[in-house]
Amino acid sequence: MIQVTIQRSKDGFIRSFTLKGHADFAEHGKDIVCAGVSAVSFGTVNAVIKLAKVEPLIKQADGGGFLQFQLPDKMETESFAKAQVLLEGMVVSLKTIEQQYGEFIQIHIHQE
Repeated sequence: MIQVTIQRSKDGFIRSFTLKGHADFAEHGKDIVCAGVSAVSFGTVNAVIKLAKVEPLIKQADGGGFLQFQLPDKMETESFAKAQVLLEGMVVSLKTIEQQYGEFIQIHIHQE
């Protein structure tokens, strides 16, 4: 199962997210849950870098199954606002996947 953890600040802004595990919906290369989650999350990371002009802290595991993303502590207001829109879009997309395939993905949201 893929475990998604979204970390929000006390003000409700997304500061980081972590994805762990594998969906195991189907065999490697045919797993639509894994493909969907990967496309949404990596697409968001790339969009934050390119469109919000932010260099987040990123950690990945060799072989997949782990992605950690964290916004830097200091950001320009406009970049932060763009990043938030992109990250909130990611959460909406991941929740849509969770609604259909909840036995393969779980989303946990934590707030400071």
